[in-house]
Amino acid sequence: MTSSNKTNALSKISRRGVLRAAGALGVGAAAAGLLARPTSYAIAGNATKVRLSWTEFAACHSPIAFALSKGIYAKHDLDIDLYYQGASGQTLIQSIATNKTDAGAGLLYDWVKPLEQGLDVKLFVGSHGGCTRLLASKASGVTTLEGLKGKTIVSYDVASPPKHSFQVALAKAGLDPNNDVNWTNVPFDLVGETVGKGQADALAHLDPWAYAHKKKFDLVEVANTQTGSFEGAVCCVLGVNSAFLDANKDAIRRLAEADIEIHEYASAHPDEVAKWFVDNLNPGFPFEDIRDQISSWVLHNHPVGKDLQDQVKHAAADLSLIKVLDPTTDPAELASRVTVDILA
Repeated sequence: MTSSNKTNALSKISRRGVLRAAGALGVGAAAAGLLARPTSYAIAGNATKVRLSWTEFAACHSPIAFALSKGIYAKHDLDIDLYYQGASGQTLIQSIATNKTDAGAGLLYDWVKPLEQGLDVKLFVGSHGGCTRLLASKASGVTTLEGLKGKTIVSYDVASPPKHSFQVALAKAGLDPNNDVNWTNVPFDLVGETVGKGQADALAHLDPWAYAHKKKFDLVEVANTQTGSFEGAVCCVLGVNSAFLDANKDAIRRLAEADIEIHEYASAHPDEVAKWFVDNLNPGFPFEDIRDQISSWVLHNHPVGKDLQDQVKHAAADLSLIKVLDPTTDPAELASRVTVDILA
């Protein structure tokens, strides 16, 4: 494909929306830099257009946008239109439920409860694991999950995926995740400062912010979503509106293949993906940090079919353990109902 076939589409994010998101996340992003990025890849022929929700500031979503600029989606005969859905996984859910987008990438723990409640979406491929961390101050003396008994952990939301992840980890380590520790919530951009000022002993957060807090405040990494009971688990997966899937199953198969390809590419070329992310999206974090984060994630973990169904079943069982799901929900039945074997 020649360069004449490549054009940039208008951004789906208003300037006001970018400024609001940047302020809320406290990442110091330059709005002009964000608005300059490519959000669509026009290609010749009759490629299938797919409106895809993503989280622009999340470093673990960097391969998605990088794939657009690299032409990987175009190679799979897809015309991808990226839609910034905000920092909350629930806005991802809303964007698909209200037909603003056709598919989206989000944390598995964000997907499961809405799917239990009837969200008409099918999960079809996993992307990676390990982008969520539990970090403790050195002053707390905490180095293990068991050492958090009686301690205070801060997160950015009462039901954030990081909080749920490490409630599960604490429960499997033999602690009561609600009564043996004290959870507190602060605004997104104050999580690190809360531990840094000694107002909490530990924090549960997502990369790139978790990694940045670890460096800035010299924190101890107690766990992440690839340690202990999370070893081999996927944390981010792609879902598609069921009606769109029914009408475009081959396109979603190609989207799954493209997603696997780009995460394998990112695993082998973390420097290239990190440089693109920093240069084009201006996330407010240094290249070295983004590169090291990409290198630390498990980018070969992208389950499909039965493997994905098993991952969803385990995630549902985990959320049942900490009483997020209805006690009558059968994790195996739920997983079977909300996944599709797209490569079958």
